Amino acid sequence: MSRAGVSVASDTARDLLSSVSAVVGSGVEARWIVAYAAGVTTSDLLTQLDTEVGPAVSDAVRDMVDRRVAGEPLQYVLGTWAFRTLELRVDPRALIPRPETEQVVSAALDELDAQHSRLGRRSPVVAADLGTGSGAIALSLAAEFEPDGLLDVWATDVSAEAIELLGQNLAALADRHPDAAARVRVARGSWFGALPVELAGRLTLVVSNPPYVSQEEWEELDAVVRDREPKGALVPGPSGFEALDVLLHQAPLWLAPGGSLVVELAPGQARTVKDNALELGYENPEVREDLAGRPRMLVTRLPLA
Repeated sequence: MSRAGVSVASDTARDLLSSVSAVVGSGVEARWIVAYAAGVTTSDLLTQLDTEVGPAVSDAVRDMVDRRVAGEPLQYVLGTWAFRTLELRVDPRALIPRPETEQVVSAALDELDAQHSRLGRRSPVVAADLGTGSGAIALSLAAEFEPDGLLDVWATDVSAEAIELLGQNLAALADRHPDAAARVRVARGSWFGALPVELAGRLTLVVSNPPYVSQEEWEELDAVVRDREPKGALVPGPSGFEALDVLLHQAPLWLAPGGSLVVELAPGQARTVKDNALELGYENPEVREDLAGRPRMLVTRLPLA
Protein backbone atom coordinates (compact mmCIF):
# COMPACT_ATOMS: atom_id res chain seq x y z
CA MET A 1 0.00 0.00 0.00
CA SER A 2 1.10 3.58 -0.68
CA ARG A 3 -0.36 7.04 -0.79
CA ALA A 4 -1.47 6.28 -4.31
CA GLY A 5 -3.72 3.50 -3.04
CA VAL A 6 -4.06 0.13 -1.40
CA SER A 7 -2.19 -2.80 -2.90
CA VAL A 8 -4.23 -6.01 -2.56
CA ALA A 9 -2.83 -9.12 -4.15
CA SER A 10 -4.23 -11.92 -1.99
CA ASP A 11 -5.14 -10.02 1.14
CA THR A 12 -7.13 -11.31 4.04
CA ALA A 13 -8.90 -8.81 6.28
CA ARG A 14 -5.93 -9.08 8.62
CA ASP A 15 -3.46 -8.18 5.84
CA LEU A 16 -5.67 -5.30 4.71
CA LEU A 17 -5.96 -3.93 8.23
CA SER A 18 -2.20 -4.02 8.63
CA SER A 19 -1.65 -2.19 5.33
CA VAL A 20 -4.26 0.48 6.03
CA SER A 21 -2.94 1.04 9.54
CA ALA A 22 0.56 1.60 8.18
CA VAL A 23 -0.65 4.28 5.79
CA VAL A 24 -3.14 6.19 7.93
CA GLY A 25 -1.08 5.79 11.10
CA SER A 26 -3.94 4.51 13.24
CA GLY A 27 -5.14 1.00 13.92
CA VAL A 28 -8.49 2.36 15.11
CA GLU A 29 -9.07 4.29 11.89
CA ALA A 30 -7.98 1.28 9.87
CA ARG A 31 -10.65 -0.84 11.56
CA TRP A 32 -13.33 1.76 10.78
CA ILE A 33 -12.31 2.01 7.13
CA VAL A 34 -12.09 -1.72 6.46
CA ALA A 35 -15.27 -2.47 8.39
CA TYR A 36 -17.27 0.19 6.53
CA ALA A 37 -15.96 -1.04 3.19
CA ALA A 38 -16.87 -4.61 4.10
CA GLY A 39 -20.30 -3.64 5.40
CA VAL A 40 -19.73 -5.07 8.88
CA THR A 41 -19.26 -3.65 12.35
CA THR A 42 -15.78 -3.17 13.73
CA SER A 43 -16.53 -5.90 16.29
CA ASP A 44 -17.59 -8.36 13.60
CA LEU A 45 -14.53 -7.50 11.54
CA LEU A 46 -12.26 -8.70 14.35
CA THR A 47 -13.92 -12.13 14.18
CA GLN A 48 -13.30 -12.37 10.41
CA LEU A 49 -9.63 -11.47 10.18
CA ASP A 50 -8.69 -14.54 8.16
CA THR A 51 -11.48 -14.05 5.63
CA GLU A 52 -10.30 -13.30 2.11
CA VAL A 53 -11.12 -9.79 0.92
CA GLY A 54 -12.85 -9.40 -2.42
CA PRO A 55 -11.95 -6.78 -5.07
CA ALA A 56 -15.00 -4.61 -4.33
CA VAL A 57 -13.94 -4.20 -0.71
CA SER A 58 -10.33 -3.61 -1.71
CA ASP A 59 -11.34 -0.89 -4.17
CA ALA A 60 -13.56 0.81 -1.60
CA VAL A 61 -10.76 0.73 0.97
CA ARG A 62 -8.32 2.18 -1.55
CA ASP A 63 -10.63 5.12 -2.27
CA MET A 64 -11.21 5.84 1.41
CA VAL A 65 -7.53 5.64 2.30
CA ASP A 66 -6.63 8.05 -0.49
CA ARG A 67 -9.20 10.54 0.82
CA ARG A 68 -8.06 10.17 4.42
CA VAL A 69 -4.38 10.60 3.57
CA ALA A 70 -5.31 13.72 1.60
CA GLY A 71 -6.60 15.22 4.85
CA GLU A 72 -10.33 14.52 4.73
CA PRO A 73 -11.84 13.81 8.19
CA LEU A 74 -12.50 10.14 8.87
CA GLN A 75 -16.22 10.81 9.40
CA TYR A 76 -16.59 12.40 5.97
CA VAL A 77 -14.61 9.55 4.41
CA LEU A 78 -16.97 6.99 5.94
CA GLY A 79 -20.04 9.05 5.04
CA THR A 80 -21.99 8.22 8.20
CA TRP A 81 -21.29 8.54 11.90
CA ALA A 82 -22.97 7.31 15.06
CA PHE A 83 -24.58 9.93 17.31
CA ARG A 84 -26.38 8.58 20.36
CA THR A 85 -29.08 6.22 18.93
CA LEU A 86 -28.74 7.49 15.36
CA GLU A 87 -26.50 6.75 12.40
CA LEU A 88 -26.23 10.11 10.66
CA ARG A 89 -25.10 10.93 7.16
CA VAL A 90 -22.19 13.36 7.47
CA ASP A 91 -20.34 15.33 4.81
CA PRO A 92 -18.86 18.82 4.33
CA ARG A 93 -22.31 20.42 4.25
CA ALA A 94 -22.33 20.47 8.07
CA LEU A 95 -20.12 19.98 11.11
CA ILE A 96 -19.21 16.49 12.23
CA PRO A 97 -21.35 15.58 15.27
CA ARG A 98 -19.16 15.38 18.37
CA PRO A 99 -19.44 13.66 21.77
CA GLU A 100 -19.78 17.02 23.54
CA THR A 101 -23.01 17.64 21.66
CA GLU A 102 -24.35 14.27 22.78
CA GLN A 103 -24.20 15.68 26.32
CA VAL A 104 -26.12 18.74 25.16
CA VAL A 105 -28.87 16.40 23.96
CA SER A 106 -28.91 14.72 27.37
CA ALA A 107 -29.39 18.08 29.07
CA ALA A 108 -32.10 19.07 26.59
CA LEU A 109 -33.98 15.80 27.16
CA ASP A 110 -33.80 16.32 30.91
CA GLU A 111 -35.29 19.79 30.46
CA LEU A 112 -38.05 18.45 28.22
CA ASP A 113 -38.93 15.78 30.76
CA ALA A 114 -38.99 18.31 33.57
CA GLN A 115 -41.08 20.74 31.54
CA HIS A 116 -43.46 17.96 30.52
CA SER A 117 -44.00 17.05 34.17
CA ARG A 118 -44.45 20.69 35.18
CA LEU A 119 -46.97 21.42 32.45
CA GLY A 120 -48.92 18.19 32.87
CA ARG A 121 -48.18 14.81 31.45
CA ARG A 122 -50.69 15.20 28.62
CA SER A 123 -49.52 18.66 27.59
CA PRO A 124 -47.59 18.95 24.30
CA VAL A 125 -44.15 20.56 24.33
CA VAL A 126 -42.44 22.42 21.50
CA ALA A 127 -38.66 22.54 21.03
CA ALA A 128 -36.48 24.42 18.55
CA ASP A 129 -32.99 23.30 17.53
CA LEU A 130 -31.46 26.40 15.97
CA GLY A 131 -28.47 25.93 13.66
CA THR A 132 -29.25 22.23 13.38
CA GLY A 133 -26.58 21.28 10.78
CA SER A 134 -26.89 17.54 10.14
CA GLY A 135 -29.90 17.41 12.47
CA ALA A 136 -28.09 15.57 15.26
CA ILE A 137 -29.80 17.38 18.13
CA ALA A 138 -33.29 17.74 16.67
CA LEU A 139 -33.51 14.16 15.41
CA SER A 140 -32.17 12.80 18.70
CA LEU A 141 -34.82 14.71 20.65
CA ALA A 142 -37.52 13.39 18.34
CA ALA A 143 -36.23 9.82 18.61
CA GLU A 144 -35.58 9.73 22.35
CA PHE A 145 -38.32 11.82 23.98
CA GLU A 146 -40.61 9.26 25.60
CA PRO A 147 -44.19 10.64 25.59
CA ASP A 148 -45.36 9.73 22.08
CA GLY A 149 -47.09 12.41 20.08
CA LEU A 150 -46.51 15.16 22.64
CA LEU A 151 -43.42 16.80 21.12
CA ASP A 152 -42.87 19.00 18.09
CA VAL A 153 -39.25 19.77 17.18
CA TRP A 154 -38.36 22.62 14.86
CA ALA A 155 -34.98 22.13 13.15
CA THR A 156 -33.59 25.25 11.49
CA ASP A 157 -30.45 26.38 9.72
CA VAL A 158 -29.45 29.31 7.57
CA SER A 159 -27.46 27.05 5.23
CA ALA A 160 -29.36 25.53 2.31
CA GLU A 161 -26.76 22.77 2.11
CA ALA A 162 -27.21 21.90 5.79
CA ILE A 163 -31.00 21.82 5.35
CA GLU A 164 -30.52 19.40 2.45
CA LEU A 165 -28.34 17.14 4.61
CA LEU A 166 -30.86 17.35 7.45
CA GLY A 167 -33.56 16.27 5.02
CA GLN A 168 -31.60 13.16 4.11
CA ASN A 169 -31.12 12.27 7.77
CA LEU A 170 -34.79 12.95 8.48
CA ALA A 171 -35.77 10.63 5.62
CA ALA A 172 -33.52 7.91 7.07
CA LEU A 173 -35.15 8.39 10.47
CA ALA A 174 -38.58 8.12 8.86
CA ASP A 175 -37.62 4.72 7.44
CA ARG A 176 -36.63 3.41 10.89
CA HIS A 177 -38.88 5.39 13.22
CA PRO A 178 -41.73 7.12 11.35
CA ASP A 179 -43.43 8.36 14.52
CA ALA A 180 -40.25 10.16 15.60
CA ALA A 181 -39.72 11.68 12.16
CA ALA A 182 -43.30 12.99 12.15
CA ARG A 183 -42.42 15.16 15.15
CA VAL A 184 -39.83 17.17 13.18
CA ARG A 185 -40.54 20.43 11.36
CA VAL A 186 -37.85 21.94 9.12
CA ALA A 187 -37.33 25.64 8.36
CA ARG A 188 -34.53 27.60 6.79
CA GLY A 189 -33.40 30.94 8.17
CA SER A 190 -31.12 32.73 10.59
CA TRP A 191 -31.72 31.77 14.21
CA PHE A 192 -35.20 32.73 15.45
CA GLY A 193 -35.97 34.36 12.10
CA ALA A 194 -36.52 30.89 10.67
CA LEU A 195 -39.45 30.17 12.99
CA PRO A 196 -43.12 30.96 12.31
CA VAL A 197 -44.11 34.11 14.21
CA GLU A 198 -46.97 32.30 15.91
CA LEU A 199 -44.40 30.33 17.93
CA ALA A 200 -43.23 33.48 19.71
CA GLY A 201 -43.80 33.04 23.43
CA ARG A 202 -44.81 29.38 23.02
CA LEU A 203 -41.57 27.38 22.87
CA THR A 204 -40.86 24.98 25.71
CA LEU A 205 -37.18 24.57 24.84
CA VAL A 206 -34.58 26.30 22.71
CA VAL A 207 -31.43 24.26 22.16
CA SER A 208 -28.42 25.01 19.98
CA ASN A 209 -24.86 24.08 19.17
CA PRO A 210 -24.04 27.43 17.59
CA PRO A 211 -20.76 28.54 16.04
CA TYR A 212 -18.59 29.82 18.90
CA VAL A 213 -14.99 29.82 17.61
CA SER A 214 -13.36 33.23 17.25
CA GLN A 215 -11.59 34.17 14.03
CA GLU A 216 -8.25 34.05 15.84
CA GLU A 217 -8.98 30.59 17.27
CA TRP A 218 -10.11 29.32 13.88
CA GLU A 219 -6.78 30.25 12.33
CA GLU A 220 -5.07 28.01 14.93
CA LEU A 221 -7.36 25.00 14.51
CA ASP A 222 -6.09 21.68 13.23
CA ALA A 223 -6.04 21.78 9.44
CA VAL A 224 -8.41 18.79 9.23
CA VAL A 225 -11.07 20.91 10.94
CA ARG A 226 -10.14 24.33 9.56
CA ASP A 227 -9.86 23.30 5.92
CA ARG A 228 -12.61 20.69 5.71
CA GLU A 229 -15.53 21.60 7.97
CA PRO A 230 -17.76 24.57 7.06
CA LYS A 231 -16.34 27.76 8.52
CA GLY A 232 -19.77 29.33 8.94
CA ALA A 233 -20.74 26.55 11.34
CA LEU A 234 -17.63 27.21 13.43
CA VAL A 235 -17.02 30.98 13.36
CA PRO A 236 -19.88 33.44 13.99
CA GLY A 237 -17.66 36.52 13.87
CA PRO A 238 -14.45 38.00 15.25
CA SER A 239 -15.14 37.37 18.95
CA GLY A 240 -16.86 33.97 18.82
CA PHE A 241 -19.71 35.30 21.01
CA GLU A 242 -21.91 36.67 18.23
CA ALA A 243 -24.30 33.71 17.88
CA LEU A 244 -24.40 33.10 21.64
CA ASP A 245 -25.43 36.73 22.16
CA VAL A 246 -28.27 36.39 19.64
CA LEU A 247 -29.57 33.26 21.35
CA LEU A 248 -29.40 34.74 24.86
CA HIS A 249 -31.02 38.04 23.91
CA GLN A 250 -33.78 36.72 21.65
CA ALA A 251 -34.79 33.50 23.40
CA PRO A 252 -36.98 35.33 25.97
CA LEU A 253 -39.17 36.55 23.11
CA TRP A 254 -39.80 32.98 21.95
CA LEU A 255 -39.84 30.88 25.10
CA ALA A 256 -42.99 30.44 27.14
CA PRO A 257 -42.76 31.49 30.81
CA GLY A 258 -40.51 28.98 32.56
CA GLY A 259 -39.16 27.73 29.21
CA SER A 260 -35.65 26.25 28.95
CA LEU A 261 -32.54 27.30 27.07
CA VAL A 262 -29.67 24.84 26.49
CA VAL A 263 -26.67 26.11 24.53
CA GLU A 264 -23.28 24.56 23.79
CA LEU A 265 -20.26 26.84 24.24
CA ALA A 266 -16.49 26.87 24.50
CA PRO A 267 -14.97 26.40 27.97
CA GLY A 268 -13.41 29.86 27.90
CA GLN A 269 -16.81 31.45 27.26
CA ALA A 270 -18.64 29.89 30.18
CA ARG A 271 -18.22 32.61 32.82
CA THR A 272 -19.10 35.44 30.45
CA VAL A 273 -22.17 33.66 29.06
CA LYS A 274 -23.41 32.79 32.55
CA ASP A 275 -22.96 36.38 33.72
CA ASN A 276 -24.81 37.65 30.64
CA ALA A 277 -27.69 35.24 31.31
CA LEU A 278 -27.99 36.56 34.87
CA GLU A 279 -28.07 40.16 33.65
CA LEU A 280 -30.77 39.29 31.11
CA GLY A 281 -33.02 37.86 33.82
CA TYR A 282 -32.68 34.12 33.27
CA GLU A 283 -33.34 31.98 36.33
CA ASN A 284 -30.40 30.18 37.99
CA PRO A 285 -28.19 29.82 34.89
CA GLU A 286 -25.96 26.78 35.24
CA VAL A 287 -22.81 25.86 33.34
CA ARG A 288 -22.41 22.09 32.99
CA GLU A 289 -19.31 20.13 32.13
CA ASP A 290 -18.70 17.65 29.33
CA LEU A 291 -17.32 14.15 29.88
CA ALA A 292 -13.79 15.56 29.95
CA GLY A 293 -14.69 17.89 32.81
CA ARG A 294 -14.66 21.08 30.72
CA PRO A 295 -17.39 23.74 30.97
CA ARG A 296 -19.43 22.98 27.86
CA MET A 297 -23.04 24.17 28.03
CA LEU A 298 -25.38 26.70 29.57
CA VAL A 299 -28.66 25.34 30.97
CA THR A 300 -31.18 27.87 32.22
CA ARG A 301 -34.84 28.86 32.24
CA LEU A 302 -37.02 31.93 32.10
CA PRO A 303 -38.87 32.86 35.28
CA LEU A 304 -42.44 31.57 35.46
CA ALA A 305 -43.76 35.08 35.91
